[in-house]
Amino acid sequence: METVKLKELIDQMTVAEKVGQLVQLTPDFFAQGGEITGPMQQWQMSEDQLFTIGSVLGTHTAEQVYAIQTSYLEKSRLKIPLVFMADVIHGYETIFPIPLALASSFDAQLVEEVAKASAKEAAEAGVHVTFSPMADHVKDARWGRVLESNGEDPTLSSVLTAAYVRGYQGTASLAENKQRIAACVKHFIGYGAAEGGRDYHTVDLSDLELYQNYLPAFQAAIEAGAQLVMTSFNTIHGVPATANQPLLQEVLRQKLGFDGLIISDWAAVAELMAHRVAADRKEAAKKAFTAGVEMDMMSDCYLNALEQIIHAEPEMNEQLNKAVFHVLSLKNKLGLFEDPFRGLVQGNLAPKLVQETRHLSREAAKKTTVLLKNQALLPLQKKQKVALIGPKAASKDLLGAWSWIGKPEAAVSLAEGLSQKEIDLTVLSYPDGEMLMSTFIDEACKVVKEAEVVLLALGETSEEAGEAASLTKLSLSRKQEALIEAVSQVNPRIATILFCGRPLVLTAIEPLCQAIMIAWFPGSEGGNALADLLMGESEPQGRLAMSFPRAEGQLPMTYAQLSTGRPLTEENNDQKYISRYMDEKNEPLFSFGSGMGYGRCTITHTQIINPQEKDAPFEISCTLKNEGDVPHTTTLQLYSRDDVTEVARPMRELKQWQKIHLAAGEERQHTFYVTPEDFAYVHSDFSTKSDPGTISLYLGFAAASAKLIGTLTI
Repeated sequence: METVKLKELIDQMTVAEKVGQLVQLTPDFFAQGGEITGPMQQWQMSEDQLFTIGSVLGTHTAEQVYAIQTSYLEKSRLKIPLVFMADVIHGYETIFPIPLALASSFDAQLVEEVAKASAKEAAEAGVHVTFSPMADHVKDARWGRVLESNGEDPTLSSVLTAAYVRGYQGTASLAENKQRIAACVKHFIGYGAAEGGRDYHTVDLSDLELYQNYLPAFQAAIEAGAQLVMTSFNTIHGVPATANQPLLQEVLRQKLGFDGLIISDWAAVAELMAHRVAADRKEAAKKAFTAGVEMDMMSDCYLNALEQIIHAEPEMNEQLNKAVFHVLSLKNKLGLFEDPFRGLVQGNLAPKLVQETRHLSREAAKKTTVLLKNQALLPLQKKQKVALIGPKAASKDLLGAWSWIGKPEAAVSLAEGLSQKEIDLTVLSYPDGEMLMSTFIDEACKVVKEAEVVLLALGETSEEAGEAASLTKLSLSRKQEALIEAVSQVNPRIATILFCGRPLVLTAIEPLCQAIMIAWFPGSEGGNALADLLMGESEPQGRLAMSFPRAEGQLPMTYAQLSTGRPLTEENNDQKYISRYMDEKNEPLFSFGSGMGYGRCTITHTQIINPQEKDAPFEISCTLKNEGDVPHTTTLQLYSRDDVTEVARPMRELKQWQKIHLAAGEERQHTFYVTPEDFAYVHSDFSTKSDPGTISLYLGFAAASAKLIGTLTI
């Protein structure tokens, strides 16, 4: 539909119909074909109001979408189709590794492929928009929603956030490509900085921190074409984001140049009353709408108050029309005016799952699993006597908290995956919490006595990581630690496989394990992927996108810590009045970028070559050699430190990285190219530029261990 036609359609709408387009409901409002249902009654919603609604979130099947859209179009005066949205976070029915795991691949192409496959399954189920990617900057693993994030580095997060958007939306018109869906980047902004790591809690950020670390990933999503932005639950500068006019108008609209649809998070408009910045629903509606929120997700504030507000203040009609135009424009871009069902055909609505998507899930899990420690215990050898023990040994709880459509029973457990391999496997598992621990430990100690390798499958449940899953303690449960302690006394050849949605505190168990593998929540094919990795048929390629702390007291933490006036160094390690803990080391147990494979790579012959021509890049080259006797894929990481700056800057920042595959014994040169713009940063006046001076450069395979190779001068 042409833009002029959209504006003509808006002219035909009543104020009530315009307001309706700004409201999003769940499918249960339509469950009885338009009769007054429980939710409608609770909201005091009439049937006339129901059939002005603009959007539905959280449908499960194509049949449900088809039925709701059909009923709606029959009863809607202007026949404006609904737009259907859902949380497609890391897959729809076929589940991929969680986003934090995908970030640990350091692989934008993989992320784009996963998003594309997720979009296809979701689109075939009638979904038009996904509430993904999550671009929140995170430094505190106590916050359960780090599971959805791209980790602690804003540069890596920006690259991967853009990859998600490209994967979901593609490059062609969404109206033409009905196997792609629109992306809604979230949560704008600061949600990952909740105080104490407690979900929905207060956030207090400086503008400098906001601009330097929190905005870049959103900027990348918008530049990649994200069609929607979701506001966050938290406060920014003392005002909830949903009612924060400077944030939404000056930062999002003007600075970032976003011209799409702004939607609230679930009931966030009504929650302005709980924040105590609005006295009632009418004031909440006015504050959110004036700030710039154009779709009210799952509250009745707009529905039952905004029309009254507009009639009392007719000058707000212009803003109302603009908001409605953004809603209709989204529907138009999706091709819904020409095809309200977006390719769904009655009689052909069954799920169309394909084996290629399961294969991609398996490959993704192999590329995201992180091997953190290996004292020549892995890979397993054929015919080895292996004991697989623990609550996760035969568990199908591999999908994670946001796999609401995925079926756990369709997941492949670790025991199932290993049962297909040529090893002498004994499995001892239990549903977490359903067996006396002392009894299980006794049984486990009997089993491991004769084993050549003990695999302990431990970690979190899906309910222990994700939204509303904040923790103060990040260590394994006491009974799991007790299992490790007991087994290690009988057989020290332990490889621990950890299933989790966040960095854990492994300080107590690390010395007891000869190998540690982070499986995350690996998705539908997790068991098969892990079996491939454990047998050495594939190599672990993951590198931590978020540091694992030594203790919760270090949080929030990031490898990119700022300089201080009294930094801890090797030279002053015995002094008191420096920035340090008395009871723990400053650094994490495993830093950002950490991970290993079954080969071993070294870096030699590093060189920094200055440009010979104006505007030409600097060249940073090195020679890589696989010292092992098996093929090896490594992630080479380039870090920098601006030596003199206007504002305090990180001691080390990731600038570029490259995944490099080397045959056994292979030696190869690699070159990074950088320009002065790569070292630009946000100054005190919020301008972004690089400074004249020297930049120290570091090369390596993790943030903490990357070595200084020299300096370049801008």
